[in-house]
Amino acid sequence: MLPRRWFRVVLLTGWMAAAGVPGAWAASRVLVAGGADSEVVLPPLMPWNGASLSLMLPPEDPWATPFEKSAGLESPGYDDTVRWLERLVKEAPELALVSLGKSPQGRDIWMVVASADGAFTPEALHRAGKPVLLAQAGIHPGEIDGKDAGMMLLRDMTARGTKRALLDRASFLFVPIFNVDGHERSSRYGRINQRGPRITGWRTNARNLNLNRDYGKLDTPEMRAMVAALRAWKPDLYLDIHVTDGVDYQYDITWGYNGPHAFSPDIAAWLDREFTPALEKDLRAMGHVPGPLVFAVDDADMSKGIVDWTAGLPFSNGYGDARHLATILVENHSLKPFRRRVLGTYVFLEGALRVLGERGRELRRAAAEDEKIRRREIPLQWKTPEGPPPTIEFLGIRSRLVPSAVSGGLRVEWTGEPVTIEIPRIAYTEPAVTVTRPKAYWIPASWPEIIERLERHGIRVERIREPRELDVVMYRIEDARMDSRPREGRPQVRGTPVREERREWFPAGSARVDMDQPLGDLAALLLEPASSSSFFRWGFFLEVLQRTEYAEGYVMDPTASRMLADDPDLAREFTTKLREDPDFAHNPAERLQWFYRRTPYFDQRWRLYPVAREE
Repeated sequence: MLPRRWFRVVLLTGWMAAAGVPGAWAASRVLVAGGADSEVVLPPLMPWNGASLSLMLPPEDPWATPFEKSAGLESPGYDDTVRWLERLVKEAPELALVSLGKSPQGRDIWMVVASADGAFTPEALHRAGKPVLLAQAGIHPGEIDGKDAGMMLLRDMTARGTKRALLDRASFLFVPIFNVDGHERSSRYGRINQRGPRITGWRTNARNLNLNRDYGKLDTPEMRAMVAALRAWKPDLYLDIHVTDGVDYQYDITWGYNGPHAFSPDIAAWLDREFTPALEKDLRAMGHVPGPLVFAVDDADMSKGIVDWTAGLPFSNGYGDARHLATILVENHSLKPFRRRVLGTYVFLEGALRVLGERGRELRRAAAEDEKIRRREIPLQWKTPEGPPPTIEFLGIRSRLVPSAVSGGLRVEWTGEPVTIEIPRIAYTEPAVTVTRPKAYWIPASWPEIIERLERHGIRVERIREPRELDVVMYRIEDARMDSRPREGRPQVRGTPVREERREWFPAGSARVDMDQPLGDLAALLLEPASSSSFFRWGFFLEVLQRTEYAEGYVMDPTASRMLADDPDLAREFTTKLREDPDFAHNPAERLQWFYRRTPYFDQRWRLYPVAREE
C-alpha cells in the first residue's frame, strides 16, 4: 500500500494535469514508483564519458564493490559495508579496522587504517613519520559518495595493488560512514534533489541532530568520538566529503577551505599553492570538472554571484581552521549521476594522498607556524570588505524563469546548455566583530560541562585546587533574547555583552585557560559570548538569564518613596524617565521594578556571564 503522502502527490498531479501542466501524470507515476530515482523533476543532463570510468571493475570481479556490482547505481548498507571491509582487511596486511566509538543506537563508527608500515595505533603511526590523511564520508548519509570511492581506493592500494605506491609515502585513515544511525534510516525517499544512489540515508542522527553543526559544542557521541580521533591520530589533512544541494552548473567536484585571512594562514597558503592546482589537474585529466564551492546568492539568478564564506566552528572546515588542521570541505554536485560523483571522489582521494605524500612535510611546517600565532585581536564574526567584489569565470548552465501553475509565481528551469559567465565572488574575509586576546579565561567549577568540553577539544586547562580571588573582566548580557525555534536541539541565544571590572571568587575545581597555547583561538571562539559559535550562543548559560528573587509592590512602593526623598539625583533621573518614556510612565509595575533594580536587594548576578577574562 502506498504511503499516505503519495496519495496527496497523485491528487495534486492529477489537478496539475487537468490544469494543463505538461508532464504532470508522468511526474506522479515516477515519484510514486521511484522517489529519488525520478528523473522527470530534475534538470536535463549533459553527456559525460570521463576517463575515470576505467577505474570501475566489472560486476563479476571478486573484488568488485557493491557500488560496482550495481553498475554505479547503488551504495551498500551498514552491515554490507562492514562485511566487505572485513573481507578486505583480512586479505590485506596493510589494513586494520578500528572502532572510534558507538552511536546512540549502539553501532560502531568504524575507521580503516591503511599503513604500509603496519602502523595501526596512533603511537605507531606517529613513529612511522609519514604524512597522514583522514577522510570521512557520510556525516550526512544521503551524501554518501565518499564511502564507495574510499572502498574502491582501499582495495586498489592493497588487494589489487594497482595504487600500492600511494601508501609508500603517506598513510590513510578512512571513515566510510560517520553518521551510522542516519545511514541506516534509509529509503528511496531521502534526497529528491539528487541523482542517486537508489537508496539513501538520512541527514541527521538518531536524535535528529546534524553532526556537521556539532564540531564546537560536542553534544553528540559521534562528534565526541571524531574529535577524540583527530586528537589521537593527528592527521595532517582532513577531508569531509559531502554532496551539494541547490543550483545547476557544470562542475561535478567542488571543494573549499577557510582562506589565509582566517586562523591558519600558512595552511591555507599551502592548500592554495600546492593542493588545489594539483587536484584540479588530476580531475581534469580524468574527465571531471573541478570548481569552487558554490553557494548561490540567488538560486534563480546566478549572475548575482556566489558567496565565499568563512566557515565557523559548527562546520568541519571552520573547526579545522581554528585548530590549525588543514581541513577541506568537498561538495560533489547533487545533479550529476552517482557513478560520476563517486569516480570523481576516487580521483580526489587518490590525488590528495599523492600530494600529501610528496609535499606533506611542507604542510606540517605550515601547521607548526600557524600554531605559534598569538594574534592580539581575535575575529569572532566576519563580513565582506567594502567596495565591489571581484569577479570569477563561472561554468554555469543556462536557465530561465517560467510560470508555475502550483505556486502562482515563477520557478527556475535549467536547460542543460553550458554557459560561461563572469559573476561576483562575495567573500566574507574581513573581521566584523573582534575581541582583544586576554591572558586567560576563568570558568567556575559550577560549570563542569563547559570545562569538560574544552578538555575534549584538547584545549589546555588548569584546574585550581584551592579557591582564588582575582581582579577580572566579566560581561553583563544586555538585551538577552532567544530565537523562537530551537536549532540543533538548542535555543539560540543572543545579546550584547557589556564589560564589567570585578573582584571575583573562584572555588576549588575552577579552570584557568591560558591563552598562550596553540588552541587559544579555539577557546576564544567557544567562550566569548559575542562569538556566533560560542557556548553562550548555543544556550549553555540559560540559567544566568533568569531572575529568582522578587519584591512585591506593597514593599517597593514605600521603599521607592524613601529613595526619592533621600536621593535628589535619583529623583531627577526618575522624572526624566517619566517624561521621555511614555510606556514606562504608564506601567506601574515597571516603575516599581526600576527602583528595585537600584536597591542592594536586587540580584547583582542577574545576566552576569560566568566566564571571566584575566587581562
